[in-house]
Amino acid sequence: MPASSRSSWFVLAALCLAVFLVVVDNTIVNVALPTLAARLAASNATLQWIVDAYTLPFAGLLLAGGELADRFGRRRVMQLGLVAFSLFSLAAAESHSVLALLLARAAMGASAAFIFPATLSILNATFVDSRERATAFGVWGATVGVAIATGPLVGGYLLDHFWYGSIFLVSVPIGLVAVGASLVLVTESRSPDVGSLDARGLLLGVLGVSSLTWGIIEGPTWGWHARSTVLVLAASVALLTVFIRFERGHPHPILDVHVFSNRRFSGSAIAIFVGFFCLFGFIFVVTQYFQFIRGYTPFSAGVHTLPFAVVTALAAPVATKVEARIGARWVVSFGLVTMGCALFWVSALSANSPYLGSVVLSMMLLALGFACISSPATATIMGTVRPGQVGVGAAVNETTRELGGTFGVAVVGSVFSTVFSTQIAGVLRSAGVAPGRIAEAQASMLRAFAALGPARVRALHPAIVAAFMHGFEDTCRVVSIMTLGAGLAVFLLLPARSR
Repeated sequence: MPASSRSSWFVLAALCLAVFLVVVDNTIVNVALPTLAARLAASNATLQWIVDAYTLPFAGLLLAGGELADRFGRRRVMQLGLVAFSLFSLAAAESHSVLALLLARAAMGASAAFIFPATLSILNATFVDSRERATAFGVWGATVGVAIATGPLVGGYLLDHFWYGSIFLVSVPIGLVAVGASLVLVTESRSPDVGSLDARGLLLGVLGVSSLTWGIIEGPTWGWHARSTVLVLAASVALLTVFIRFERGHPHPILDVHVFSNRRFSGSAIAIFVGFFCLFGFIFVVTQYFQFIRGYTPFSAGVHTLPFAVVTALAAPVATKVEARIGARWVVSFGLVTMGCALFWVSALSANSPYLGSVVLSMMLLALGFACISSPATATIMGTVRPGQVGVGAAVNETTRELGGTFGVAVVGSVFSTVFSTQIAGVLRSAGVAPGRIAEAQASMLRAFAALGPARVRALHPAIVAAFMHGFEDTCRVVSIMTLGAGLAVFLLLPARSR
């Protein structure tokens, strides 16, 4: 894509606006979870689905989005995705039931899948100079981090002043501005080498990922040893196995699995998956911690996550430049270890930990680790693929990113639900609460308050808070151990010098 050095930065601004729109909707709903639980009578599992209804089709269709962008034009596909995203945001804003909201969120996620890989492909083609490209990836990564942390802030403000549908309505003007900016600033481009569309591979991939996520989310409700849980998880493994074998033999696969034989590519993909797994899982539980335990309003909860955005915005461009000098192994591994240590610190928080102390410092450390993963690993992936594989590289990068976020919410939510339901059942059983009310209270913190009534809530409040904190602490420790292990694995996998 021909572009002067000066005009390239205007292109980057337009792409960052589209990226901001897609990512902010990933997290803006998190701060609304307590509100949605109250207005729509949603359980913990339903809250997980409200988040994952967006990320699941987003992840499942990213490969198709990257393929279609290369085939029919990256700007054209991105613009169609932006228009569809805006329309379905209107539908979500007017949703008055769980089913309507889930359907609208799923349609928004599907639309986002045709926006994100196109932005990354355009960025990679626009910046041909390696130093400028490193800076551009740093700005792109900073935009992702800022959008992730800005979502709860914007969502909290809107929830404090308007109805819950306003958190979706705000996407409409941003989407329209992004469409106009791309028309004026972005030049059309496509891949010169495209084959037939791999429809069977697409279907197998979507079904495999969807069934795996479904089983993880519903595991605590069904029971981990229940036949339905085992069957769904077994089916997902079978579908994904068939998908990989089919893709290896297809002349034009939707996912070229051979790119994972490159250690730079596979190591960076693992790092991105784990980084977003941790981040989205952390956001899922910390927004509830801020509101249920510390008593913050939705807007106040968003404000208290703002240090994450500041640190990410400052650290991401620097981390990408450092990666270009010393290689991804040191920077990305450092990021994973830092996130693991931050989560272990978070697990030690209490209900009364000072915000201007352990809470904000652990959050800033988490942001530093995330900044050292997202942009450098993305730059490494896009620097690894050949020009004809730009769409594949962008799609795989975003698929691992979204799958990480999806599974982060699913796994973290499942671990938290399992621990919380066990703890709260023991507390209420000792207090002589009827079995029917215990079963209702196990669904979520808000359901526990509603099932017990004001008098019992006052009497049992410390025990209910302790049950929540037990789940919060165990969840953060589990994810911390996983992240530290991933840091070691990525360090061994990535070459000492990646460029």
